[in-house]
Amino acid sequence: MVTMTLTKSEYMMFLKHPAWLWLKKYQKSRLPVIDENTQAQFDAGHDFETYAEQLFPDAVKLGFNNYDEYSSLPQRTEIALEEAETILQGRFEVNNLTCIVDVLTKTNNKSYKLVEIKSSTKVKPEHEYDLAFQVYVLEQYGLKIDSISVMHVNNEYIRQGEIDSKQLITETDVTTEVRDLLEITDQKIKEAFTMLESTNIPNISPRYANPIGVTGTTWFAEWMEVFYHLHPDLDDYSIYNLAFPNQEQLGKLEDMGITSIKDVPEELALRDKQLMQIKTTKSGERIILKDKIKEFLDTFKYPIYFFDYETLSSIIPPSDGMSPYKDYPFQYSLHILDSPDSEIRHTEYLHLENSNPIPSLLKKLREDVGDTGTILTWNMTYEKSCNERMANMYPEYKDFLSQFNSRIVDLMTPFSEMWFVDKDFFGSASIKTVLPVLVPELSYKEMDVSDGLKARRMWTQTILEGKNQSSRDKIISDLLKYCTLDTFAMVKILSHLGEIIYDKKN
Repeated sequence: MVTMTLTKSEYMMFLKHPAWLWLKKYQKSRLPVIDENTQAQFDAGHDFETYAEQLFPDAVKLGFNNYDEYSSLPQRTEIALEEAETILQGRFEVNNLTCIVDVLTKTNNKSYKLVEIKSSTKVKPEHEYDLAFQVYVLEQYGLKIDSISVMHVNNEYIRQGEIDSKQLITETDVTTEVRDLLEITDQKIKEAFTMLESTNIPNISPRYANPIGVTGTTWFAEWMEVFYHLHPDLDDYSIYNLAFPNQEQLGKLEDMGITSIKDVPEELALRDKQLMQIKTTKSGERIILKDKIKEFLDTFKYPIYFFDYETLSSIIPPSDGMSPYKDYPFQYSLHILDSPDSEIRHTEYLHLENSNPIPSLLKKLREDVGDTGTILTWNMTYEKSCNERMANMYPEYKDFLSQFNSRIVDLMTPFSEMWFVDKDFFGSASIKTVLPVLVPELSYKEMDVSDGLKARRMWTQTILEGKNQSSRDKIISDLLKYCTLDTFAMVKILSHLGEIIYDKKN
């Protein structure tokens, strides 16, 4: 067995794909770096941990801030175990295995309760595998663990005043589920060490992701992101760019020697969107059901409003009335076409104060939107759910928002229903996929704020947290440009559909 140490996070990499662990140990520079959006999610998880830790007021918190503190953590943990009933962020090391535990508290003189803090709203399968590794290490270390649980977010919590940790957090016992995984944990740890003895990287094909077949995880999708990073020159029409593939399908195609979507037998398609992708890639021709699209467009009533929200969402609700992980608008863009021959006009709102954005946003929205006309969004369930949430918070706007929702029509429909299919949509109906195909002169690529997650992060950091003040004006400008493009993109896509269906230029 090799002498290198296996950490809990490295073990989880191995479960997701053996090559992930090998790369981490031997060729770490080939792996993608953590992007700013992901880092912001990690930071939010750490913030949640501080609230969970408040439920253990007498605990001794260990942890580390630098390598020296990390190295000394096992020794400090050993001392703390003798002196404290509960320790936080202790590190255990035994038999080339190491893990840091969130909470370890004595249940009697000889036994402990192990608690993992997770910022999700429920226990996930990966949490149980994570905890199984911890229990394996702790019991190898010589401790007896008689209770295992996960503390996670209660997304039904509604903030009123100061955050109430007891209400924000819920705890789920997973002792039986974790103990049932100890045998496979032992097996997989041994396999991981055996794999690391080789100087050859394991096969990185996605077919070998999630080798234990854990359902209900995103492990396959996570490895696909790494796979794409490892293959920056991957052909756009490679089988790995099929819409929603699975491991079995990719493995079968690899065994058949098929590398291109155009060569995929149609009977191997997993769903209709994938089938349409294969057909259009083979033929090079679009599929356009003009009668369906015309029937859809003929339902629109002027004035037509092109509408889009940008939203905040956080684990720790920033304002009263808000809940964890719920989306609340802080910005909207609105393009308005009063008649078929009128000039398009634009209005917008962006909240610029460190306060609850909803009251001011709703006041402006009611001024901007008239009582008649079609309201177009892209993926309408999102805007509708935001409106329903705000109506519950502010009953005085309930009738307005209900009427608003009754007028919403989803401009994504022709694409999601596959009435309009292009090979370069790659089975997606996302506006960021459709726009460059239909309106190539417009693009999100060169924008400093180019996706909703970054818009959320930049607004939260700059407006609510007071960061980035030296670049505040530019960030505000970037946020306005991004949201404006979302609705202008719909204007141009509708115009393009009109040109195709009615055979005329608008």
